[in-house]
Amino acid sequence: MTELVRHSCMATGLALLLGLALDLAIGDPSFSLHPVRLLGGLAARIEALTRRMFGKRQPALAGTLCWLFVAGTSALCALALSSFAWKAGYLAGIAMDACILWASIAPTDLSRHALRVQKALEHSAGEEHLTATRQAVSMMVGRDVSRAGEHDIARACVESVAESCVDGIGAPIFWAALAGPWAAFAYRAINTMDSMFGHKNERYLRFGAVAARADDAANMLPARLGGLVIAICAPLARGYVGKAFSCLRKQRLDSESPNAGHPESAFAGALDLRLGGPVAYPEGIAYRPWLNPVGHEPQAKDITRSVRLMWAQTVGCMLLFMALRYGLSSVVLLFASA
Repeated sequence: MTELVRHSCMATGLALLLGLALDLAIGDPSFSLHPVRLLGGLAARIEALTRRMFGKRQPALAGTLCWLFVAGTSALCALALSSFAWKAGYLAGIAMDACILWASIAPTDLSRHALRVQKALEHSAGEEHLTATRQAVSMMVGRDVSRAGEHDIARACVESVAESCVDGIGAPIFWAALAGPWAAFAYRAINTMDSMFGHKNERYLRFGAVAARADDAANMLPARLGGLVIAICAPLARGYVGKAFSCLRKQRLDSESPNAGHPESAFAGALDLRLGGPVAYPEGIAYRPWLNPVGHEPQAKDITRSVRLMWAQTVGCMLLFMALRYGLSSVVLLFASA
């Protein structure tokens, strides 16, 4: 049994490495059959169906049924593909799991978007170039950046990188390490539905309640462990471990989101940046507390540091979560054999 656990952990670890290598090689190409785009299309169709059936009278029931169908279908499809591939052989199983993980993580696409914003900021001279920079950062955030200045744009970019360290990287790696690559894709479905339905407006307040709560639950442990990893990895981005832990300890719960405050406060302290504060959205101003209020205003060069910290956190999470997987498996075996 001990040998079985070792082989299982090695297979998952190898699939994670190959999935990350695949992401580095091709990123997140835009094509209609991309698994995440298929997820979004499925969610949109099931939303329309459940709204026709229950939406006007019972939007919460419609949203719950939509979430259950999309999350269950995604998990079952990923699990079935992985199982069939493993029956075909070791190499086929590893290859399929790597592809599932590639579809579940997005560090390369995140870094490309962030560095595109940095490049635009470095060449922004005058309102015309600043408009192009605003357009670049609008691809990463949902806030209104139509009047954003250079520091606001850099801040929005760094905050997007920090938050995506969890839902785009840390959380899928966590679930893959804990339960297998299929669980990473199940998480991707949960996170996609939160992005689509988890809005606090009239259309989605009740319909998207389950999607929002499920995403909060799925991110709870990865966000907290990821915040610790970010703080530890701070020196790799010319950052500060002590400030990262201090800011994480004091301000991790200051965000309206139960999870976003952990990576964002760790980033703020690690890079000694002033993040957070009032944010303009299409529906109005959201007044958020400042994170690390004595930090300096974000600049273009800080985006490079944030990307470097994101990659360090990616590797750190892989090592930590696989170590946790091996440790938990060993403890379970120990009690089973007692």
